Amino acid sequence: MEARMGQPAFVLPDAMQALMALEKTVNAAGVSRQLLNLVYLRCSQINGCSVCVDMHARDLKKHGESDERLWSVAGWRDAPYFTDEERAALALAEAATRLNDRSDPVPDDVWSAAADHFSETELAGIIMGIGLVNLWNRLNASTRQVAGAWTG
Repeated sequence: MEARMGQPAFVLPDAMQALMALEKTVNAAGVSRQLLNLVYLRCSQINGCSVCVDMHARDLKKHGESDERLWSVAGWRDAPYFTDEERAALALAEAATRLNDRSDPVPDDVWSAAADHFSETELAGIIMGIGLVNLWNRLNASTRQVAGAWTG
């Protein structure tokens, strides 16, 4: 495989700076890095972004995530490995990523479950993180960035 072009955020350095600043803000919202990476992995699976699936799975593994949980993120609803808090965040990630799949993109039950587990600041961080990873997914998928190429 070969990318169609360089990663757009690297081609436009000011964009990369802005994305990194947003990531820093998301990371300061008080949500664990492990939970954010689970959310990022799920969004990336939905969007078919091999670069981000690879990167977030590696990061999760590096920080002690079990194989069972990694293998089960795509089927989190039917897997016994996730906490109620993680389930709420994963449901929100799916809803906010699949905006056009239903007339009410983020239904009240999904929102309420997330709001039961996270403060407004944490919710803001999760939502901004979902938006950020969806942007990365779109940049990578549209330019056919190659999974693993960033590790070399």
